[in-house]
Amino acid sequence: MKITKLTTYIVPPRWLFLKVETDEGIVGWGEPVVEGRALTVEAAVHELADYLIGKDPFLIEDHWNVMYRGGFYRGGAVHMSAISGIDQALWDIKGKALGQPIHSLLGGQVRDKIKVYSWIGGDRPADVANNAREVVARGFKAIKLNGCEEMQIVDTWEKVEKAVETIAIIREAIGPHIGIGVDFHGRVHRPMAKVLAKELQPYNLLFIEEPVLSENREALKEIANHCSTPIALGERLFSRWDFKGVLADGYVDILQPDLSHAGGITECRKIAAMAEAYDVALAPHCPLGPIALAACLQVDAVSYNAFIQEQSLGIHYNKGNDILDYISNKEVFHYADGFVSIPQGPGLGVEVDEAYVIERAKEGHRWRNPIWRHEDGSVAEW
Repeated sequence: MKITKLTTYIVPPRWLFLKVETDEGIVGWGEPVVEGRALTVEAAVHELADYLIGKDPFLIEDHWNVMYRGGFYRGGAVHMSAISGIDQALWDIKGKALGQPIHSLLGGQVRDKIKVYSWIGGDRPADVANNAREVVARGFKAIKLNGCEEMQIVDTWEKVEKAVETIAIIREAIGPHIGIGVDFHGRVHRPMAKVLAKELQPYNLLFIEEPVLSENREALKEIANHCSTPIALGERLFSRWDFKGVLADGYVDILQPDLSHAGGITECRKIAAMAEAYDVALAPHCPLGPIALAACLQVDAVSYNAFIQEQSLGIHYNKGNDILDYISNKEVFHYADGFVSIPQGPGLGVEVDEAYVIERAKEGHRWRNPIWRHEDGSVAEW
């Protein structure tokens, strides 16, 4: 079997899909994208395609090494996201050719399902609380929300009180036993992060996510000393080498590699194993489409330390299209009692509706994250 063609589709709301074809008619799908940089990643995919055309798609490990090491310059969001989508598609081809789900080829599943959480939004605390109640009523046992708006490096106590008020109202609304993940989104700098972490401690959070930017990870030691809440981090790290220092430091409790950013299934399987050796949990980042979610579930299936999976069904970014729109077997993501089942079909287990993908690619997108500014006019972290 030989790889014959790579085709990319930029589709709403903010995704990039990849189709890899072979001379035996078996097709694999991947999701290589950086949110807000889809066109850049698309170009990187086609640069890597020059090497892949004519190669045996089964040699996934070797192809990964060539794509990573063969260009001299390596790593970063764009390069690793391009590799990620290609890697997903190659695994999809191999699974389909052998009639097995990817997790079977990785040693077999250790779980039948995994807990999922739902993102909630709202402009006011009361709105957020109502949204949280609605999500819990649909069976979710965990939710996640942004913990605050923009914060300057040192900000007012009013901003802290506003963040704490929101979490307090949600906790009261949904009771003591529903998990609440609070995402600081890298918006908070060290001086305020330790304050927020301490003030949110009484609300028994599931985790706090990206309390500081990954490049400021030295601050995690002090933050960890201000609370016992598990610290999660990793959506903006892109390889096992990026995660190596985080694990060695010992202050992160949950790793969140993104299967569309951190080297795909091949690399994230290794990152998961590294985390397990440090007794650190795995919760893959995935505010993306159905191919990315299917890839995450393959790694969740074989990773003992995986405990919860992000998923984007109904997330606020999904305007115009949602994750089920692009697949024919919509039942594959079977949600029940706060869990999603592990797909059992060959390859990734999702059947992409190619005709619909082509139709929506005619519209495409140029999604960009908003640019925020502080009251003094300086740019703020979004």
